[in-house]
Amino acid sequence: MMKNLYNGFIRIHVLYHATEEQICGIDIIRELKRHGYTVSPGTIYPILHKMNQDRLLTNHNEIVNGKRRIYYRATPQGKNVLEQAREKIKELYDEVILNE
Repeated sequence: MMKNLYNGFIRIHVLYHATEEQICGIDIIRELKRHGYTVSPGTIYPILHKMNQDRLLTNHNEIVNGKRRIYYRATPQGKNVLEQAREKIKELYDEVILNE
């Protein structure tokens, strides 16, 4: 059950960061670690690919230090989904945290 919740949180983090700047898998793994998530490449890359497939993210390749990196950015649809999620997060926060 917690894995399903965390996967949703991870997707929201990805959308947020991909809205702010281009991201790659290793960078988002490091960013999520700062927030207390332990996410492996085997978890994050399928999430990124699925979000790209769902047209929430767009991607392009770059060569960095001789290695191919796939960078992602939020699409307009991804930004719209993030805005909808923000509304739901605020509503949930108000109910769960403020009404304790």
